[in-house]
Amino acid sequence: MKAFASLVVLLCVLELFSAPAAYPDHWWAPVTDKVVPTWEILPQAASKDKNEVIISKRNELGLMSNFSSTPFTMLKTEYASVEGLWQSMKLPENEKDQRLKISQAWANKRDDVEKLTAFEALKAGKAAEAIMKENGITWVSFRGHKIEYKGKHADAYYEIIEAATRAKIDQNPKVKKVLLDTGTLKLRPDHHEDKDGTKAWKYYDIYMKLRTELQEHPDKKLYNEDWYKHFAKRYKLSSAISK
Repeated sequence: MKAFASLVVLLCVLELFSAPAAYPDHWWAPVTDKVVPTWEILPQAASKDKNEVIISKRNELGLMSNFSSTPFTMLKTEYASVEGLWQSMKLPENEKDQRLKISQAWANKRDDVEKLTAFEALKAGKAAEAIMKENGITWVSFRGHKIEYKGKHADAYYEIIEAATRAKIDQNPKVKKVLLDTGTLKLRPDHHEDKDGTKAWKYYDIYMKLRTELQEHPDKKLYNEDWYKHFAKRYKLSSAISK
């Protein structure tokens, strides 16, 4: 009986954290602008009746976007946004980076891009992508390690982005609150995704995974820097830095 009573209490607690009494109607408010960005999926594309919502930058759910200005520190490096981290990985890390031997055309510095958010970070990343494509560079780097992010190291790339999202939630209480406010809703992206993307790009899936962790353990810290222990060895990563 005691075990059964404990189970009932646990289920009640989970229900409390996972199912808000009501969701704000403005999360689904139709956008009637005559002109909208071609990349955007509008809030009304999701159905409240189907228990789904768009992570729209037009309301507070946009705090969960990689674009949002939600500073966090990971492995002693400060980032202005997850997008800043994401795009910075396309750039040389230092003067010994192998990419500098391939091209001198890099317009941005890595540590500058780490301080960017939203479309500024994306623009810097697009400029780097053009150089990568022109020179046949198919990898990005993290802390000196080459990562074939669309190939054999896709899981390593995912682990970096998930770790960054964990740090972002822990260090930005408003992000944690809005994530928990979504209760049991299925989260959907507010932009059309590239067909050749990787699972690291599915930020909405990462948030739903972490939301479940928080609902089950409300006081839990999501981020722990132990994730990086043996990272390079685990994924058999090579160095991006010339000796």
